[in-house]
Amino acid sequence: MDIEINRGNFRELRIIEPAVSPLAEDQARLRVERFGLSSNNVSYAVVGDMLSYWDFFPASDPVAGDDTVWGRVPVWGFARVTETRSADVAVGELLFGYLPMSDEVVVTVGSANPFTISDVSAHRAHLANAYNSLRRCEQDPSYSEATADLQMLLYPLFFTSFVIDDFLEDNVDFGAERVVISSASAKTALGAAFLAKARGITVVGMTSAANRAFTEAIGIYDEVVTYDQAGDLPLVPTVFVDVAGNQGTVAAVHARLTDFLVHSMIVGDTHWDETPSLDGAPLPGPRPVFLFAPSQIAKRTEDWGSVELNRKVADAWSRFIAWVPSWLSLEHRGGAEAVRSLFLDLLENRIDPAVGYTCTMTEEVTS
Repeated sequence: MDIEINRGNFRELRIIEPAVSPLAEDQARLRVERFGLSSNNVSYAVVGDMLSYWDFFPASDPVAGDDTVWGRVPVWGFARVTETRSADVAVGELLFGYLPMSDEVVVTVGSANPFTISDVSAHRAHLANAYNSLRRCEQDPSYSEATADLQMLLYPLFFTSFVIDDFLEDNVDFGAERVVISSASAKTALGAAFLAKARGITVVGMTSAANRAFTEAIGIYDEVVTYDQAGDLPLVPTVFVDVAGNQGTVAAVHARLTDFLVHSMIVGDTHWDETPSLDGAPLPGPRPVFLFAPSQIAKRTEDWGSVELNRKVADAWSRFIAWVPSWLSLEHRGGAEAVRSLFLDLLENRIDPAVGYTCTMTEEVTS
């Protein structure tokens, strides 16, 4: 059972039953047990063409006479090996990583070590290695069954948060006195703010008027402002981290801070094939730069080695999830139709930022 999305109209989703094919040599069949669903997955669809997110899990073959282009949006979750023709994975093994909104997926097992296996399916050869790796839960220092729901919902977002903060720290915060983060109620923004504040950085959250009370109540930001207050930002050396993916907000921040803006980072979901402008002119200050997380991950793997990188992330993650239950509650959605409906709610921003959603494609929760 797969959920596919019309790539030309994200409001159109369909549930299909693909044919089951026998495994080839080195393949393994995984049962998708559960996954998290958030606005981050909507972002995967929005930038799907630019960053090749549609390529991870090919959609069903097109039907003659129908020119609709369908795609499968990736999610993060847990899957268990149910059948294998690879000597490197065993039936029953639990894995965590990039999965489709489906009840099962077939992977081609490539390199394997005690911590991860890689999916080397031919259609994934051109994709970032960071997304082609499945973590073996038994050896994963970040895994605990007690926090597994938080892991599948927040860990991928937090990993991006870690990369955001690490990139800034790696560059000595570009000499900034403060960091301004848009979409401040988003989980990625909250993680970045949590880590920056732990380093003693002044962090300002930008959010909508509707989310201001929630964002202030969390207590992680030194100050919370709404988007229409961009013109009041103090003229001090500032890094801007755009998680909202809103060109208007980027333009407003640049117009206010100009040369006081020491770095402008794009993390959000806008298609950045067009550079934001101010009344048709180039933005003042530094050119906005898209943060591609796998590049910083590769740099830190070279700097520290994969074991030390995993240790640093696990340490930061353990501190973060000890804080999360103070403001986040979890709700479950079971069944393909319920998952489809939730995606539409996320698409239309009809969700409570204080709630995180876990999903299964079957109506009964699997263990």
